[in-house]
Amino acid sequence: MEYTARYYEKYIKRLLDVILSGIALIVLSPFLLITALCIKISMGGPVIFVQKRIGKGEIPFNLLKFRSMKNAFDEYGVAFPDEQRITKAGKIIRKTSLDELPSLINIFRGDMSFVGPRPLPVNYGPWFSEEERARHCVKGGLTGLAQVNGRNSIMWEERFKYDLVYVKKISFVTDIKIILKTVKVVLKKNDIGERGISTPPDFHVYRSGLTEQELAMLDKEKK
Repeated sequence: MEYTARYYEKYIKRLLDVILSGIALIVLSPFLLITALCIKISMGGPVIFVQKRIGKGEIPFNLLKFRSMKNAFDEYGVAFPDEQRITKAGKIIRKTSLDELPSLINIFRGDMSFVGPRPLPVNYGPWFSEEERARHCVKGGLTGLAQVNGRNSIMWEERFKYDLVYVKKISFVTDIKIILKTVKVVLKKNDIGERGISTPPDFHVYRSGLTEQELAMLDKEKK
């Protein structure tokens, strides 16, 4: 059973990711273009938001998303709260999950998969426990078991529990169930919250017990 799961992960899952992401990029290209134009008109450039995320084996990669917020930072280089930066167009993009479409490129080139633990920012890295690091044994996903069981409204420990369950039970059937449930969640626009307000604090803030400004100051001191 374990051999079958690993064979699926190594060969079949990757093949499906390439085929499906390639088809999705072609079929959804009009939505990609329209969304890009809306962002360009409402916020200016750049249209794509690029952020370093933790990939399989804890190797970083550049995650691509559509911008939904304006760039605005305090004197420590910390971004202002979402509600101060998000635009009207950005709210629509977030609610419809259109901001995730550029990540199909990440899937096509092998940075991540359709299904897997959600890849998180690299500055979260030092705050994982050894057990939680096991979530990085597989490629991160556009959606995952945690995303269909509360999305970003549940606490971090619960999210990671779902991630670890997925790592242990990865299979074709599990992936299909998660994808079907994802469609339902997206259509109903369930569990979409504003970062740090209707959702738990960012993980590095939550786990460290420090503010983002204090963490930024510590990073500057290390450099």
